Amino acid sequence: MAKEPILSARDVEIQFSLRGRKLTAIRKCSLDLYEGETLAIVGESGSGKSVFTKSFVGMLDANGSIVGGSIMYNGEDISKYTKEQQWLNIRGKKIAMVMQDPMTSLNPLKKIGKQIQESIELHQGIKGEAAKQKALEMLRKVGISDAERRYNQYPHEFSGGMRQRVVIAIAVACHPQILICDEPTTALDVTIQAQILDLIRHLQQELHMTVIYITHDLGVVANVADRVAVMYAGQIVEYGLVNEIFYNAWHPYTWALLSALPQLGVKGEDLPSIEGTPPNLYTTIVGDAFAPRNKQALAIDFVKEPPFFDVSDTHKAKTWYLDPRAPKIEQPEAVRRLRENMRARG
Repeated sequence: MAKEPILSARDVEIQFSLRGRKLTAIRKCSLDLYEGETLAIVGESGSGKSVFTKSFVGMLDANGSIVGGSIMYNGEDISKYTKEQQWLNIRGKKIAMVMQDPMTSLNPLKKIGKQIQESIELHQGIKGEAAKQKALEMLRKVGISDAERRYNQYPHEFSGGMRQRVVIAIAVACHPQILICDEPTTALDVTIQAQILDLIRHLQQELHMTVIYITHDLGVVANVADRVAVMYAGQIVEYGLVNEIFYNAWHPYTWALLSALPQLGVKGEDLPSIEGTPPNLYTTIVGDAFAPRNKQALAIDFVKEPPFFDVSDTHKAKTWYLDPRAPKIEQPEAVRRLRENMRARG
């Protein structure tokens, strides 16, 4: 892409101190984010998706810190921020986050309307009745009818889908430039999931936001994303346009994720699963982190970490398979079948 990114993370390294030991959760991770796009970050639980993006809003746990790299936003390296006041100029106002569990994101003892109003008063400087009217407007904007009555209700009086709408209202109340959605449809039934995704898409267009989705649901990715970044063991191992990842993935971990899609199951056959477990992040990882779980790993995968290789101008994968000297490795049958299915559906 020729245009400049609005946020650029370079070689970010994040560590946590746990019982006197250091755990490196993010290992030299880089990412560019462009204005108006929808980027999906995918990977299994523990791959570092949430930790990485929480560093964009200064929400790492107290025992976590950024120990390397940079995160450039609006001409400043926000990874060097140390004071809460610095983050208050970014968090909510410029970059907002929708957490995956709305019940733990909302204060059960405070009325819904007041919680939205707090965000508006904190970041927009609007007070009193004007802030209340803005909160009512946001309730209507996220599809909650009878806003005046709902304003005075508590979180337990709302369904899961309604609570998620309220959390989204709080996040977008200050018209942020970037909205991070961390598993926004977790624990919601399929119908409500679709409604929430449609709501976010509508708000993105109306408010001209850039959206990051954090998810392990590739079905969601196919529906909402422009670009996809695949994370494994604290690193982005492949990224590209959504069609490039679904049609022509090249990292063996991406293959494994795609092969496990339920839609690709064949009646009477077991659905493929990813054998083994992710690496221990307390230790130094040598070579390709996915190699011990990859039956087609090359000898070099256990010795030397691969660089990114270009698949196209917009698609890169961190795998020795793409080295010109590597033996020819065929994409799995399930991935080829996915490509054929997608082409058949147009």
